[in-house]
Amino acid sequence: MGCGSCATGKNGQPKGCRNNGTCGTDSCNKLTVFDWLSNMSLPNGEKPYDWVEVRFKNGRKHYYINNENLSLSIGDVVATQAQSGHDVGMVTLTGELVRVQIKRKKFDTKTDVLKIYRKASQKDIDIWTECREKEEKMKVKARQFAIDLGLEMKISDIEYQGDASKATFYYTAEDRVDFRELIKLFAKEFRTRIEMKQVGFRQEAARLGGIGSCGRELCCSTWLTDFRSVSTSAARYQQLSLNPQKLAGQCGKLKCCLNYELDTYLDALKDFPKTDAKLVTEKGTAVCQKTDIFKGFLWYAYEGEYANWHKLTQDQANEILELNKQKKKVASLEEYAADLVEDTKNEFENVVGQDSLTRFDTPKRSRKRNNKRKSNNNSKGSNTKNNNNKGNNNNKRGRKPQNKKSNAK
Repeated sequence: MGCGSCATGKNGQPKGCRNNGTCGTDSCNKLTVFDWLSNMSLPNGEKPYDWVEVRFKNGRKHYYINNENLSLSIGDVVATQAQSGHDVGMVTLTGELVRVQIKRKKFDTKTDVLKIYRKASQKDIDIWTECREKEEKMKVKARQFAIDLGLEMKISDIEYQGDASKATFYYTAEDRVDFRELIKLFAKEFRTRIEMKQVGFRQEAARLGGIGSCGRELCCSTWLTDFRSVSTSAARYQQLSLNPQKLAGQCGKLKCCLNYELDTYLDALKDFPKTDAKLVTEKGTAVCQKTDIFKGFLWYAYEGEYANWHKLTQDQANEILELNKQKKKVASLEEYAADLVEDTKNEFENVVGQDSLTRFDTPKRSRKRNNKRKSNNNSKGSNTKNNNNKGNNNNKRGRKPQNKKSNAK
């Protein structure tokens, strides 16, 4: 997710954002929203929406009211109101699209009202950057303190407030943790107000980010905001192997992408018979062994003959089940399976067209042909030499070469 202001250094190494972290197009940041109304002008007499979306460290967002009517654009660093003091963040969205986001997230604009003080000065930015540089060292010490006290918790991230008056420690834990002694150590060591905030494992992965098994950035850290519950039944409906190593994400829970295509699979399975439904025939009772949702096929096997599978379509299986409901039996599954002829030939099309991929390559002469030509020339040369030698010998003995035509006459 790069932007036009990013560049590449020497030897192909990334050089970084030229805006020093405040991307003008906001495409290098987490949980971005494309402002498709930015190029549209407001009707006459309409005032711009006075609420602004501001993003803080690792995707934390909040909405603030612009009472001062500051001319703000995406990428501006602003000083915002906090519970005590002020915080520093970056503007990620302005205009009418903020109204849509507030309505979608059900944000209360009457009770939870915070305002923007000003655009951040150089002093504010210097204090903010100094605090950000301390966070990694603080996290190492904080984890060591938790280990020494024997607390079953993991401190995943630390976020300083913009004015360096407070530090928020994000942690994950399975059970309730008594961290009163830990807070005393933190306040004594770091000399600032401490706030402990517990987050879930999915929220932890969203804050930290990373690369998934698909090779792309994690969905939870780039665009996903609502974390729906994922169950193993989603994997069963999609006929995936219940392997926890493949189904689990970096958070240790089931991958959120298991829910993406689940509705499509459920719609396709409506026309399929249930897998526990048995087909009753005169030959015996058949049990479902396998289903192919994409091609619409099912494989059944008689009880006691599980090695022999019979392939049926979903319509054929539903037809047999309807007859069974009427207390009727079909002769056997072989009658239905005989109608299906499986095509094993794969016909591949030339997607490039009539042109060959090697049409510009210089043809290489095969060594075998050259070797054959040399051997043929050598054999011909040796035959001519032998004939010449025979003629010379005959001439020396006084014999004349016989003429076949004269002999025939």
